[in-house]
Parts: sequence; C-alpha cells; structure tokens
Amino acid sequence: MLESMTGYGSAESVESGVKILAELRSVNNRFAEISVKLPRQLLSYELEVREMIRAHFQRGKISAFVQIQLGEEQPISLVINVAKVKAYKSLLDTLNKEAELDAPLHLEHLLRFPEIFDNGTASLDSSEKLWPSVKKLLQEAIDRLKGMRRREGEELSIDFSARIAEIEKILAIVTSLAAENLETVRKRLAAKVEAVAGKDLVYSRDRLEMELVLAADKLDITEELTRFASHNKFFIEELKNDESGTGRKLNFLLQEQLREANTIASKSQNAEISQKIVQIKEDLEKIREQLQNIE
Repeated sequence: MLESMTGYGSAESVESGVKILAELRSVNNRFAEISVKLPRQLLSYELEVREMIRAHFQRGKISAFVQIQLGEEQPISLVINVAKVKAYKSLLDTLNKEAELDAPLHLEHLLRFPEIFDNGTASLDSSEKLWPSVKKLLQEAIDRLKGMRRREGEELSIDFSARIAEIEKILAIVTSLAAENLETVRKRLAAKVEAVAGKDLVYSRDRLEMELVLAADKLDITEELTRFASHNKFFIEELKNDESGTGRKLNFLLQEQLREANTIASKSQNAEISQKIVQIKEDLEKIREQLQNIE
C-alpha cells in the first residue's frame, strides 16, 4: 500500500484546566527529516518524541509541535519570586558600581527579567505529570498523520494503475505497428534494389536477403516491448506491496520504463510508433511527478 509524504495530524485535550495540543505536519523529502518544538517543561523528552515519529515514518520532512496552556476557565496565577528579585537587584547594583555609574535603579530594569515571576499553577511546571498525557496525544497525532498519508497514497495508487493500463493499451498498438513496420521496410528496400537492378546492374539475391534480415533485426523492438510489459507488471505489483521503500522501487521501475520507451522510438524509425511513444512518455512523466511524494 502506497503512503504519501504529505499530511497533517493533530490531537488535543483539556485536563485539570490545562490544554495540551499536539500537531504534526509532513511534506515530501528525500530522507526522514524530523523537527520538534516542545515547551520548556518537556525539552528533556525531545529525543523520545523524535524516536516515536521515526518509528512510523521512513521518509518526509516532519514537523512536530506541542503546546501547553491554561484553559480559559482557569485564571492565571502569578507570584513574585522574592529570592530572584533580590538576586537580580544585587547583580545590577554590582554592575552599576563596577562600571562606576551613578544611574538609579528603577522597576523597569527588573521587569526585563521575566524569571522574577513564577507561575502559581504547579500543573504547568510538572513534566512528570504532563508527559503521559502529551505522549498519548502525540501518538494520536501520529496515527492521524499516517492515516491521512495512506489515504492520499491510495488515491495516487488508483491514478498510477489507470495510467499504466492506458500505457498497456498503447503498447498493444505499438506491437501491431511494429509487425507492419518490418514488412513495410522489407518491401521498401526490395523496391529500391529492384529499381537499381533495372538499370542493368548485377546483384546477388542472397546478399539482398541478408541485408533485409539485418535491417529487420535493427528495427526489431520485440525485446524492448517484452521488457516494458514486464516493468509494467512489477510496477502494479509494487503498488500493492506493504514493505517500506516502495517509492524508491517505483522510481527505479519508472526509469527502466522510460529507457525502453526511448529505445523503442529510436529503433523503430517509424513516425506513427514515435507518436505513440510520446503519449506513453507523457503518462510516465506524470507518474514521475507524483512519485516524488511517495514514501
């Protein structure tokens, strides 16, 4: 099953007047790139958050964000940390003295240090109490992000299957044209030789037949058509594969499909076949664009 690298997942709760929000956003990226933004109370859990995310996603640029705030029904309670006020005042007095300044100390100077205020709500400062709830919400957000990525992957899989089916139809036409092309080239070469021989030139019919065989061999695209059909088969099978790394495998198969298409167009020397190959390459290019977003 395909999984897109684009998605969003979030979860939130309000417990004991504390609101917790966990959000994850994901966009396509060649490798797994994880960024985490946590409130100061939970900074020590950053590594664990990263491991939680990495356990579920192999590729993509994933941004995780956790916010903790008091609920509207719970008033904010602030108290002055007297010890810190005295410490900062003493520090400023010492600085004033050492710098040989005679500037008076005002309240606005102390207000530059937000640490002199303590949040009276202990629930916001206890990481041990907060983490279990945050971890649960993070897992819910991860599950929702993964679900969204899978739903988008399913839509892309349907589109890929439809395009491969269309390519198969065009290849069937190319196969028919290739058989006619060989006969057309054989007749054209024979006609040219007969025209030249009509001018009393002597030629070997055995040599002519050999040249016709060589020309037919150069124009034969049977092997390329067979390999192309094989790549298409493996591509469809890989769409249903639940293993990781599907995006890389599909990209490899796509490169092989494009290689066969180019070879067919160059070997056939037929305008109608070349036109059909152009249609095939258009579908392959559209698939390539979408594959950039597959994990």
